[in-house]
Amino acid sequence: MDVIIESLSKALKLLLTFDKETYDVIILSFKVSILSSLISGIIGISLAFFLSIKDFPGKKILLSFINTGMAMPPVIAGLLITILLWRNGILGSFELLYTPYAMIIAQTLLATPIILGISVSAFQSFPDKFILQLLGLGANKVHLFLIMLKECKLSILSAIMAGFGTVISEVGASLMVGGNIKGYTRVLTTATITETSKGNFDLAIAYGIILLFITLTINLILTKIQQTSVKRHG
Repeated sequence: MDVIIESLSKALKLLLTFDKETYDVIILSFKVSILSSLISGIIGISLAFFLSIKDFPGKKILLSFINTGMAMPPVIAGLLITILLWRNGILGSFELLYTPYAMIIAQTLLATPIILGISVSAFQSFPDKFILQLLGLGANKVHLFLIMLKECKLSILSAIMAGFGTVISEVGASLMVGGNIKGYTRVLTTATITETSKGNFDLAIAYGIILLFITLTINLILTKIQQTSVKRHG
């Protein structure tokens, strides 16, 4: 109990004294997670709309792969991106490995199947007869997408929350492709591991508390938006 209290005190001290190293880690965690969630959201929601209104051979198999991807272990995503970005890899010439960009790519790979899978289920719940009616009334694909997005916004927001929760808390992929370089690619999860390996449990717990606080704050904001939409919808 004393360790927890001491760690809480240390976490507050790091935040209130604007410790540079701590804030560098926090800011990078935010940048990487928010950007990867945004990119994943754009890709996932767009593809989900396409998959929900189109029928083609192999669609069920593709959806099965997407559902499998929702449970992709972070180390697998990290391994795939490392192979691609390695100096002899397909994208090796861009020299992105061990940079924040590599971390964004890896986290996007993790979050996209989650957002895509949940969004597909949301869009597919939209009645086919309404889609046919909208198309019959002259709605184009853009109009149809916006209408379906509005009607399914609660489920879509849940998908984004799930995607963000995955990337902000993952460690395996970030460690593999980012290298946990102090002041450059170190984020809250990898910083927690680093301090734990050094035996600095108070600092490790402090980082963990900050990570939980950030995650809770973001999810509270998104949940507030979601519940406000529920009341309006009701």
